[in-house]
Amino acid sequence: MKKIQTFPLILIVLFLSSCGNSWIPLSLDETFGSQSASQINDGISDMQVLDQSEYPKAYEYLNELKDKILASGKVEHAKDFKWELRIIEDDSVLNAFCLPGGYIYVYTGLMKYLDSEHALAGVLGHEMAHADLRHGTSQLVKNMGLSLALQLIFGGDASQLVNIGANLVSLSFSRDDEKEADMKSVEYLYQTELDARGTGVFFEKLKLDNKDPEIVEFLSTHPNPENRVEEINKKWKELGGKSGKINKSSYQEMLEDLP
Repeated sequence: MKKIQTFPLILIVLFLSSCGNSWIPLSLDETFGSQSASQINDGISDMQVLDQSEYPKAYEYLNELKDKILASGKVEHAKDFKWELRIIEDDSVLNAFCLPGGYIYVYTGLMKYLDSEHALAGVLGHEMAHADLRHGTSQLVKNMGLSLALQLIFGGDASQLVNIGANLVSLSFSRDDEKEADMKSVEYLYQTELDARGTGVFFEKLKLDNKDPEIVEFLSTHPNPENRVEEINKKWKELGGKSGKINKSSYQEMLEDLP
């Protein structure tokens, strides 16, 4: 009997492993993301989230950027995920991340480090692409093992997800995931009035400022291949090479609303 029961399981594992993440229900993205977001928003983590009512201009500005990206027609799960945005107060951290299900977090350190709207939109698009492409969910399922993942998908005990929040924020993406997110960000921004090359501005600025990768939190979870900017510009040219707005003055005005 054991052999009969094990054989179908092996077939299931082999089949699912060949399907990428298409077999994972979208509800699992929401389960992972909402749990982690609750920990951050409720102050359980050490991240200080800015109150939206106290910083309305900054939130309005970032939400408009987010909505431009979602309206590009290139975000596959634009209507499936929450796409909620929060600002984390920490001027020492150059980072942003997007949890499964579309929970977006941007550090004030990154916002103040950049100096134009198209640059921030590029990073924002990159992070949203990770969620849209379901990179985090795929990696978590892989890390937890197929058996536990199947239990959760088919009605298992969700209490096993207690420590998922911390794992999500610290997930490291592969170089393939990074390239895919970079290319998607260019595609998103190309459909807006903003210059799609903003995706690479952050990396160019880090290089010009001789920032040590070891102290840049973004690079600790996002590998930085040497040809990253070149690939971004190549994608931009393939799409037609359309120049767009960078919006420096309005961006600087927005920064004045931050603490």
